[in-house]
Amino acid sequence: MKLLKRILLGLLFLIALLLIIALFVPKEILVSRSIQINRPQTEVFNYVKQLNNQTKYGVWWKADPKMKITTTGKDGQVGFVHAWDSKDENVGAGQQKIIALDSSARKSKISIELKFIRPFESVNPSYIATNSIAGNKQTEVTWAITSKMPYPLNLMGALMNMEEMLGNDLEKGLKNLKVLLEKEDY
Repeated sequence: MKLLKRILLGLLFLIALLLIIALFVPKEILVSRSIQINRPQTEVFNYVKQLNNQTKYGVWWKADPKMKITTTGKDGQVGFVHAWDSKDENVGAGQQKIIALDSSARKSKISIELKFIRPFESVNPSYIATNSIAGNKQTEVTWAITSKMPYPLNLMGALMNMEEMLGNDLEKGLKNLKVLLEKEDY
């Protein structure tokens, strides 16, 4: 009986300790990756602002080529929604909506509301920005997602190293985009 009591007290102490630690773990992290592409900025931006093009370079779409995709509105314009539904639980279901487009000759940005429905619900701001470099012969592309996890799930995010997991996916997607856009006839 004393052993069982000690085990229970030890478990309660461990749970309390984890909950206290979670108070100090960020509930929101910005994950961002960049790459340089040998194409002019306006050409790159015109490609990435079309959310349907992500099926050609984004790792999540490549994970389940059979997922159901639905769209609403005109691609590349504010209000356009690209939704997915996959039987693969690693991909799940969700949607992304263009909420803002800021464009100039040297620098552009598409702001996206990224909403996950399954396997967990969350709304995460995201963006893809393009910046002209090397006399507009190259473009720096930055893809970023803000990951939000409420207390105490934020501890799980830290333990799973969400920054690295999401960052690796963004990096692979950007590398795919670079290969795709640097082809002569993409």
